[in-house]
Amino acid sequence: MAVETREYRAEAKFQRVSPQKARLVLDLIKGRGVQEALETAAYTKKRIAPVIHKLLTSAVDNAKYVAGEQGVDLDVDSLYVKSALANDGPRMKRIRPAPMGRAYRYQRRLAHIIVSVAERGTSAGVVTKVEEPADGAKPAKKSKPAAKKAVAKKAKPAAAPKKKASKKA
Repeated sequence: MAVETREYRAEAKFQRVSPQKARLVLDLIKGRGVQEALETAAYTKKRIAPVIHKLLTSAVDNAKYVAGEQGVDLDVDSLYVKSALANDGPRMKRIRPAPMGRAYRYQRRLAHIIVSVAERGTSAGVVTKVEEPADGAKPAKKSKPAAKKAVAKKAKPAAAPKKKASKKA
């Protein structure tokens, strides 16, 4: 019996930051509640943090809009960051002047950032406690097979010391 949860997402493509640097901030907000994630993104001292804050706000607004369009009851306080990804975008190839008329090539990395939020599942239909039988009988324990008896290890005889070769002069 699977409980269906809706997932709402927002994307920011072609951001001028390397995906590795964006993942540092995204790892801070993964799995947190939306309000806590917004506060974390607002006070993080990374250049990409305001973009992630704006993206997370957009994902929450998307959730409100889609839920209103479909007539679904959505509790914004129970939303959490389900996934936050930073994938590679295209790389911009650039050239840097080098000594003696040469040039060094380098790449400017771009990132596609995706944030998705979902509503925390309720415990409706989920079994949290197993009920014991009414007659108080304990379930029978499984017996171990008799074939798995301890086998005595055979001791190896100690190796005899090697004889020294005698040298005749």
